[in-house]
Amino acid sequence: MNKIDELTPKKIVEKLDNYIIGQKEAKKQVAIALRNRIRRLALQEDVRRDVIPKNILMIGSTGVGKTEIARRLAEVANAPFVKVEATRFTEVGYVGKNVESMVRELVDSSVNMVKKEMMEEVKGKAQRLVEERIVEALVPSKKKSKAQPSFMDVMQLFNQSAEYSQNKGYDEKEDENIRRRKEELLEKLRNGELEDLEIEIEVEEQSTPMFAGLGPELEDMGIQFGEMFQNIMPKKKKRRRMKISEARKVLEPIESEKLIDQDKLIQEGISRAENSGIIFIDEIDKVTSKGVSSGPDVSREGVQRDLLPIVEGTT
Repeated sequence: MNKIDELTPKKIVEKLDNYIIGQKEAKKQVAIALRNRIRRLALQEDVRRDVIPKNILMIGSTGVGKTEIARRLAEVANAPFVKVEATRFTEVGYVGKNVESMVRELVDSSVNMVKKEMMEEVKGKAQRLVEERIVEALVPSKKKSKAQPSFMDVMQLFNQSAEYSQNKGYDEKEDENIRRRKEELLEKLRNGELEDLEIEIEVEEQSTPMFAGLGPELEDMGIQFGEMFQNIMPKKKKRRRMKISEARKVLEPIESEKLIDQDKLIQEGISRAENSGIIFIDEIDKVTSKGVSSGPDVSREGVQRDLLPIVEGTT
């Protein structure tokens, strides 16, 4: 049984009491809603599709703890959470963000959450790979330290077989010395004796967004196109000189990301956003229509239409 499966409404309320004073009825309602979500995940797939989770409408003046209850509830459930303001959104074609962008933000938050968990799982292996890269930077392998043999060098191997045999024995001895030297440095590295030593490492160069400053709508499109181009185009690399203590911090996320199954990461992130994600829409009353208006109010009405599918089933 997972830790989240043991959460009863009473235990959830007790955890919320550690952070929020009062609001007993609100805590009770969100605790019951969370428990129903947990029970829904335990159902079979064909039955689960028919059980639609309910949303919650929280009413109260500013500062009573509405946002904090939702935020702490997400922490208790280890669920992805995003807080958005309804006034940020407009109908398509107007200045502002589209309502669908909040779902994208939730998925991004969910993927980042799963990514942190996966990186923590492979942390030990990633640290060993980082140590190998640091040692390699201190004592490069012979194949990297020597220049590429020319055509004339290759022809000499056929003409001087005896000399080649002697060089081969010398190369094996040299390789053994390099291996022994690396083992000594690795031991010192693990003992923390080389942290202030400077090394030169190769890292990927961070690209700047191409669509920055073009407005919320175009920036969202720019992010998608930017990610697509990054996957297609080869990544640029540059050499940086830094202390070993700093190199550990730079290289560990890089090596951890190489060990992560990206397909599994995206699949798990989307699944978690669908089944346990929480979107907190603040100031939703600001976009409600206050009766018949003589002036143009198309943008507000468009937001209402776009929000309806998301807040459907609110209790």
